[in-house]
Amino acid sequence: MTTRRARVTCDLSVSVDGYSAGLNQSEERPFGDDGGDGWGGRLHAWFAGTSEENRAEVNRMTAARAFIMGRNMFGPVRGEWDREWNGWWGDDPPFHGPVFVLTHHPRDPQPMDGGTTFHFVTDGIESALARAREAAGDGDVAVQGGATTANQYLAAGLIDELRLHIVPFTLGAGTRLFDGVPPLGLEQAESRAATSVTHVTYRVLP
Repeated sequence: MTTRRARVTCDLSVSVDGYSAGLNQSEERPFGDDGGDGWGGRLHAWFAGTSEENRAEVNRMTAARAFIMGRNMFGPVRGEWDREWNGWWGDDPPFHGPVFVLTHHPRDPQPMDGGTTFHFVTDGIESALARAREAAGDGDVAVQGGATTANQYLAAGLIDELRLHIVPFTLGAGTRLFDGVPPLGLEQAESRAATSVTHVTYRVLP
């Protein structure tokens, strides 16, 4: 019996001009100046609500068996781990599985409530993906951002499915999806408009 190869997906909320975060990111405003209030700002207001029209997208984002994220997505701490920080999501993060965090600084794994454990990977994106695939078995691996991490995986040809949640405003500056990524072939698999966001899924062509 052949084991299914783990599919690699990537979800990002972006402005119409492709930014996943504005300028001046901080602990208080992790997605920078994007014209909105609260932790997720305007870019992630659709995610924070409980609207039935967006619930399916939220569920799909957390349905993978293993996850990868950049250090900036994990938290605001820079350099050596000289401060206790266990992620933005509180004691029970929504992943409920292994999360591999890209970093240049070693740190012991951090188990959390609900089955989430953060593992800190210091030897690059391919190593993180190999570990995530092993952990996922025949399930999906989800690259959860931010855009800098997504761009590295896209540039390396390691993303199978790109899911963009496009919020109807422009930012003009910040951290942008596709910066530094060679031209890609994308095949639109599905598109669905909701009240404050349009969900578009692309297959990344080889």
